Amino acid sequence: MVQSINLKALTTLASVVRRPYLAAPHVFVPTVSEINYQALRDQCGIKAVMFDKDNTLTAPYENTLHPRAQAGLQAAIDIFGQKNVAILSNSAGTDDDPGFVDGAEIEEALGIAVMKHSEKKPGGLGEVMAHFPNVEEPSELCMVGDRLLTDIVFGNLHGMLTVHVLPLCTGEENSKDNKVAKVVRAAENKFMYADWWGGRKTRSYTLGHNVWKGEEECPLILVEKKEEIGNVGEP
Repeated sequence: MVQSINLKALTTLASVVRRPYLAAPHVFVPTVSEINYQALRDQCGIKAVMFDKDNTLTAPYENTLHPRAQAGLQAAIDIFGQKNVAILSNSAGTDDDPGFVDGAEIEEALGIAVMKHSEKKPGGLGEVMAHFPNVEEPSELCMVGDRLLTDIVFGNLHGMLTVHVLPLCTGEENSKDNKVAKVVRAAENKFMYADWWGGRKTRSYTLGHNVWKGEEECPLILVEKKEEIGNVGEP
């Protein structure tokens, strides 16, 4: 599948330049398997979880679950229920997926819905809200993904709880990834996480969430993984 140009991301870029903290996630973890989904539901008011697909749940343009994402996806399904966990991708389920061919294959392989949406992230809120009838406001949603300028900006623009993950694949395993996405992701992550004043200042202005008051009060990173996160340099 070839992705078309994401016009919504380009038009939103001006807002991010003025307010770079829109790209700062509430939580950063290596993979979806290091998220405390029980706390998300019981202590943060979250009713549904959305995952990006490529390099978050699967290898790029592959339609099978990556081994490192298996525990996390299963935990999300067990805690939130299958109907309250879905994929919001900028490839599968969009106009780049004619006939919903890839979307249907992914649903069969992963066991959760792929949302159909005509507007790519960071747009598409209306279609997301329509997908989850039990969700009354966006702050009851959690957006999980590997891209700061699409996944995290989308969630932050609408008051969701946002979780950023490292790309699942590197090196040869990541050979199918979109070349532009690779370059932009690397630049995003270097800006946000490198040890320089701009990244530190941006992270210090991370937007608040209606319910979640921070990692100290409500830990969302699984305890046994915190040392691993602390050893991550530049994602």
